[in-house]
Amino acid sequence: MNTSSPPPPDADQPSLIQYPCAFPIKVMGVQNEQLVAAITHIAQQFDPGFDATTVTLRPSKGGNYLGVTITINATSRAQLDELYRTLSTHPLVKVVL
Repeated sequence: MNTSSPPPPDADQPSLIQYPCAFPIKVMGVQNEQLVAAITHIAQQFDPGFDATTVTLRPSKGGNYLGVTITINATSRAQLDELYRTLSTHPLVKVVL
C-alpha cells in the first residue's frame, strides 16, 4: 500500500515566467491608512530593491477598498508563492492577484 501523498498540483510543471523579471501584483484591501505601508513593507522583505515610488493606488467606487499595485523583481516561483501567502494573510488584505 502506498501511503505517500501525491505532489501538489503543478509542482512538476515548468514555470511560464522567465526569472528574474519585473512582476506586477495587485492587492485589494480595506481602505486604511496602514494598508499601503504594510504592503510596501512586505514587498521589501521579498525584494530588497523594491521601489516604493512605483506603487499605484486605485480607490474603489464606494471608497471602502483600495487597489494597490506593486511591481517586484521576481527571482523564483518559491519567492512569488511565499509573497502571495504573506500578502494574503495580512488582516487588511482581501484579495491578491
